[in-house]
Amino acid sequence: MKWKNYIEERKGLLILLLWIIVFPGMVIAASEKESFLESNGCYAMVVSMILTLIYVAWDFRKKKQYDERLEQLLGEKDIHFFVQLPEADTIERKLYEKLIKQLDTNYDSLLNELKIKSMEDMDFTENWVHEIKTPIAAMKLIIENGLDEPDEKVLFELSDQIVRIEDMVQKTICYNQINDLSRDCQVGLVNLGQVFNKCLRMEYANIRHKHIQLEIDDLDFEVNSDEKWLYFIIKQILDNAIKYSSENGKIKVYGKNEMNHQELVIEDFGVGIKIEDKRRLFEKGFTGANGRQKVGATGVGLYLAYKLAKKLGHQIQVESEFGKGTKVIIILSIR
Repeated sequence: MKWKNYIEERKGLLILLLWIIVFPGMVIAASEKESFLESNGCYAMVVSMILTLIYVAWDFRKKKQYDERLEQLLGEKDIHFFVQLPEADTIERKLYEKLIKQLDTNYDSLLNELKIKSMEDMDFTENWVHEIKTPIAAMKLIIENGLDEPDEKVLFELSDQIVRIEDMVQKTICYNQINDLSRDCQVGLVNLGQVFNKCLRMEYANIRHKHIQLEIDDLDFEVNSDEKWLYFIIKQILDNAIKYSSENGKIKVYGKNEMNHQELVIEDFGVGIKIEDKRRLFEKGFTGANGRQKVGATGVGLYLAYKLAKKLGHQIQVESEFGKGTKVIIILSIR
């Protein structure tokens, strides 16, 4: 720091000090009969001026040392450089120091979030790559085995694998957009029955293959939601109901459309969920005891469905008894 910079920065204070030196001295000198140079006023002004110059020199040196230390930190690459800051000696500098520490804390928090998100994305991508190989390999095998005698069973098996691929692609799209759903979300009145029928068409091969009996009732009413994402939520739950139902099993699907309450219920009578697994159902990557016995279980579908439901203002509740089945309730609106 140069004197020019110091005077510019402290000019307000210096003007005040000059006024404090001159004005009292002039008043004192005017009240005396002696000449100005011999008066007490002149003496007071000289003493005040000397003390002021001593203070200014001390303040300049102190500030220069502080600023030079800050300049040394300008090229510092360590993000936690604030620990090397010179000791703050004013309230203003202490506040700035607190703000820098707060900024550092916020930065660390954001960096940790980004690291976690990056690791989650990497895990998701790796799982997706491994999972997509299974239906592709299965399709190749089905085609090879069915080339000589293609029949309806082969077509259904191919359709089933294609549905699995489409579902995995849709999960990827959902995973990438779930934190910024506003980019692709249009909430309005949609017919619940139509959305469910769309899911049913996609799952038809699985239902027929396992000879599952469906009971569908009271779905013809409108709900306030986004059609695309509501379809995704319902499909994940229906897919699980089919997956964990036994051969020749039954799935009941029905809706409730009351004045202040709307919901969709999907109930299967399959393996059910163990008590210790119920509290972790919607955790990312959790498959539970049942999922570990299934080749295609990734633990991502329910996690995404749960997060989507919350963002759309819906709720998902699960009632289950191990060995007797599972009931999933999607609460679409509570007025």
